[in-house]
Amino acid sequence: MSLKLYYDLMSQPSRAMYILLKTSKCNFESKLVNLRQGEHYTEEYEAINRFKKVPVIDHNGFLLSESVAIVKYLSRENIIPRILYPEDSKSQARVDEYLEWQHIGLRLHCSMFFRVAYLNPVFFDTTPDPKQVQSYKKRMLNALEEFNSLWLGHNEFVTGNTINVADLFAAVELEQPRMAGFDPAEKYPNIATWWPKVRQHFNPYYDEAHVILNKIVKKNVSKL
Repeated sequence: MSLKLYYDLMSQPSRAMYILLKTSKCNFESKLVNLRQGEHYTEEYEAINRFKKVPVIDHNGFLLSESVAIVKYLSRENIIPRILYPEDSKSQARVDEYLEWQHIGLRLHCSMFFRVAYLNPVFFDTTPDPKQVQSYKKRMLNALEEFNSLWLGHNEFVTGNTINVADLFAAVELEQPRMAGFDPAEKYPNIATWWPKVRQHFNPYYDEAHVILNKIVKKNVSKL
């Protein structure tokens, strides 16, 4: 089997795929794509992914983008453990239910807060607009409240009492606003209880994938 993963660990879905493949003991070839240097906009990378995004896998010449589609494909190919993307129809449907919700339910709002509060000021050397930051923070808080109460308020993990890819996808998204100075675990008790379990389950690869992110968090905290 030949499997290549194109990724950048500053990308949440990239981190999820990296951790998932490492946890699955998959001997994949790492293909780093530096987003800050615009490597995803090169003609060479466009030939790999016409959407110019990460992550992408190349499985024996079969190119596939979009992390959720990749997870489902890897499961069908028996590359990742069934326990992480269950085979049972109803259990799998619960995981899919969360993954469908996450795009707009959680990912959008965490990502946009991170962008306006941290990323844009760094890229464009500007001061964050307080009103804009507060507006996106409010939307993020609403999303986190839903995740904390509607997804984590009933079970030990996102879709039940067994950990799976839904937990991993959620966890990496919640790491992103930490770089902008907001830690969801400090405000939401269900998240605070659940999050360490996810990190522990996927370690040492979870921490490995977040080395750069945690350095940024530590650096920003030291400025306060």
